[in-house]
Amino acid sequence: MTPKSTRHNFRYSIFLMIVAITMLNYIDRGAISYTAQAITHAYGFGRVAWGAVLGYFGYGYMFGALLGGKLADVWGPKRVFAIAGFAWSFFEAASAFAGDIGLALFGGSALAGFAVIRVLFGFAEAPAYSTINKTMSLWAAPQERGFSVSLGLLGTPLGALLTAPASVGLLLLTNNWRAMFLLLAVISATALVVFLCYFTDRPSDNRRVSQEELAVIQGPEMPTGGHLVRARLDTPAVYLSLLTRPTLILNMVGYFSFGYVNFLLLTWTPKYLQDQFHFTLSSLWYFGMIPWTGACITVLLGGRCSDWLLHRTGSLVIARGVFAATALLLTTLCLLLASQVHTVTAVIALITLGNAMNFLPNSVYWAVVIDSVPASHVGAISGAMHFVVSSAAVLAPTLTGYLAVAFGYSSMFLAAAAMTFVGMAAMLFAKPGGAE
Repeated sequence: MTPKSTRHNFRYSIFLMIVAITMLNYIDRGAISYTAQAITHAYGFGRVAWGAVLGYFGYGYMFGALLGGKLADVWGPKRVFAIAGFAWSFFEAASAFAGDIGLALFGGSALAGFAVIRVLFGFAEAPAYSTINKTMSLWAAPQERGFSVSLGLLGTPLGALLTAPASVGLLLLTNNWRAMFLLLAVISATALVVFLCYFTDRPSDNRRVSQEELAVIQGPEMPTGGHLVRARLDTPAVYLSLLTRPTLILNMVGYFSFGYVNFLLLTWTPKYLQDQFHFTLSSLWYFGMIPWTGACITVLLGGRCSDWLLHRTGSLVIARGVFAATALLLTTLCLLLASQVHTVTAVIALITLGNAMNFLPNSVYWAVVIDSVPASHVGAISGAMHFVVSSAAVLAPTLTGYLAVAFGYSSMFLAAAAMTFVGMAAMLFAKPGGAE
């Protein structure tokens, strides 16, 4: 038997590799937004059709999320990471030829070709987040769970931040939007191979994890208001009975509102800046980054704040629910103001601040699942939650296309503000852990 390592923090190496994988996942899905002018010109798509192209991803994403979480429970995270990761790399490459595939195979419809490839691409990318949450339930120590989950989620805003320079850089370097998709696919597949060489489903199976570190990871749960957090309790539970718990339903509503804003900004910001303020591709690489700068900080800060509140108050209701509701209220106010201003400086400043507030409780939604269900069901319930939020990947880009045509771009901010207000109300009534 191979001796155990003497290191005491290998889990953070795993977490950082997950950040890299998640970052590439997000760059791959967001890159198409920077090909808007090239693709719409090549195939004659208008705003509504372009909104549909962006929204097709979400249809596959919903069902891939639902299946991925369950498979992470049954097969283990490593197998799911491998299958999903190589599949999304393949369909990222196929995106380069989606329109031509539609013209050749689907009745001469380029839109149908994008529909098929984007749905399959979304299905392949979706298992990542519920699988990450399953991984964190196995690898993160109880007292650092909020921060560990937030570290796993750092790849989301970081990937969105780097989507602009990576996509625009490749577009300008190759002068070919198809080459951009192909290069991104190769990069993602290569990173996945490296990750799989180091990762195991459980820390106890990894020779790089020391006995001392394993003891920390498998440490006792924190008491919360007289109840133990249920994440590690493998008590019998029926999947549907867990899914119908009021707190988990409210948590899904809160996370949906987060997802709506996230997918809105990821998919429509480049075209909005081009249409409304006449930005060129060469200037989008740095302006496209700005809305995500604050989110890269707050996604980590939120996990720390939630853990600190739990230590101070002993209440998951305050540390998770009230904390998330406060952040969503601030997000709502920023989006309302963004709909009323008319200069690019004011709009970008408000979008950046609102996005930062939106990401502040990002880890909370996933931590609520770990806090509130048996460990054997974390993947499946995470997948169900991801299924709900993934519907925002359809609704946000598709609805925005119609709103932009009918009422102008300011309406997209008003719709997003309505979503986050509903999410705020939901999180105020959530009672994670053993509180309900």
